[in-house]
Amino acid sequence: MPKSKCFSFTASGNWCLRYTFTCSGLRPVSTDLGDGTVMHCWVPKTRNPARPNIVLIHGFGANALWQFCDTVRFLAPHFNVYVPDLVFFGNSVSTRPDRTESFQAQCVKRVMEANSVEKMVVVGLSYGGFVAYSMAAQFEECVERVVICCAGVCLEEKDLKEGLFPVADVEDAATVLLPQTAEKMKELVRYTFVKPPKGLPSCLLEDFIDEMCYDYVEEKKELLRAVAKDRKLSDLPRISQPTLIVWGDQDRIFPVELANRLKRHLGENGELVVIKNTGHGFIYEKPKEFHKHLKAFLSKTPSTNHK
Repeated sequence: MPKSKCFSFTASGNWCLRYTFTCSGLRPVSTDLGDGTVMHCWVPKTRNPARPNIVLIHGFGANALWQFCDTVRFLAPHFNVYVPDLVFFGNSVSTRPDRTESFQAQCVKRVMEANSVEKMVVVGLSYGGFVAYSMAAQFEECVERVVICCAGVCLEEKDLKEGLFPVADVEDAATVLLPQTAEKMKELVRYTFVKPPKGLPSCLLEDFIDEMCYDYVEEKKELLRAVAKDRKLSDLPRISQPTLIVWGDQDRIFPVELANRLKRHLGENGELVVIKNTGHGFIYEKPKEFHKHLKAFLSKTPSTNHK
């Protein structure tokens, strides 16, 4: 259980990130989907109908605030930005038993519908890339462009047993991606960054775990299991939308081979950018380079009715 304490650096950081989102013109909204699912999402305070709509879908970790702060500030002057918390992250919850990325994609789509968004660009980071890809496959008429960031959507269940990953199975992956001790958090940091920050005190890591990592642990493990279960590349649909694939060349969570595999799978619809000297956390390590490639790709977006 989380420890009782009078001050939390993580809680203070969370407040600062909320302030940043608010200053970028966003506000938090919770939407009851009416089926036992409640989705939390950051939406524009005032939507500009002349701007394209863009949806940022986070990966495993804390919540959307911690993963997209810089990107929101970069995009907000030019786009209507929407940043949902996926089910079992942040303030999004569900009583439904479905744990697939297809279900997550449907929930995000329904949140967009609730906010009267019909056309959108979707950007998915890590696990969020699985969700973004599923949205593009299911809702082709709504999703105009796709950005897949370090998301191994082309992985196959056999890849785990054949040694493509540094872990042997999903259960091992869960202990790293859902850290419950300071040592496991340090291990996750080592996997995520090429140059991990040194000298992280255990008390700060434990504070982060207390604040951000204790909720819905079993449900998140089930999400991981659902990603890999019976997964085959031959079953993965080829999405038709223009797709930017962004990867760190030293990614240890989803090796760059999966980026090349996805590019081959998508053919001419896929554009691959590999950022040098960075890993799975390139959005933190090389934000300016990521945003440069993101801007170049999004500038190609056709002007349409952005309702």
